[in-house]
Amino acid sequence: MSESGQETEVKFYIQDLEKLEARLRDLGAQLIQPRVLETNIRYDLPDARLRSEGRVLRLRQDTAARLTYKSASRKEQGILSREEIEFTVEDFEKAKRFLEALGYERLAYYEKYRTIYGLHETLIMLDELPYGGFIEIEGENDKSIRRVADQLNLNWETAAGTSYLALFERLCGALKLSFRDVSFANFAGIKVEAVNLDLQAADDKPDS
Repeated sequence: MSESGQETEVKFYIQDLEKLEARLRDLGAQLIQPRVLETNIRYDLPDARLRSEGRVLRLRQDTAARLTYKSASRKEQGILSREEIEFTVEDFEKAKRFLEALGYERLAYYEKYRTIYGLHETLIMLDELPYGGFIEIEGENDKSIRRVADQLNLNWETAAGTSYLALFERLCGALKLSFRDVSFANFAGIKVEAVNLDLQAADDKPDS
């Protein structure tokens, strides 16, 4: 998230994260956060007001416990832009009880491994989800994001333009999944392909 509190990012489905990470290192990208497991809980009010309005309330545990609010997003040419407010909290379990005491209910749970690099005033997140690999590029403006995507030889036309939760729900429909938690344990033994997500791999093109 930028200092302005505005999140501007693009997300791509990736078939070979290791190769992409090697490309980042070749470009001189700085490792900001080594690979770490994230657990995320999305919350909503009983009437599902936040989700219906496109807003997000999330509690995350990675290297710290973090509470995040995101406004409804605007999407233009695959890039999502929205207001984001995020801060660390002292205790993940206490934060859960706090939100539930206020009447918020658990909407979804999901896990991912995330590695973060910095390059040309952007943050590059390499995300390993139970159903596939992704890259998120976040920056102050569209120009800086596109520059990094081009340097990584990514196909801009394949930008996902949606959330990880929405992609999971798309997958549930395609594979008739009955579970609701996006955990590595739940996906053990399940093979997921790009077609199941209705996506194309952004790194599926010849190197320049």
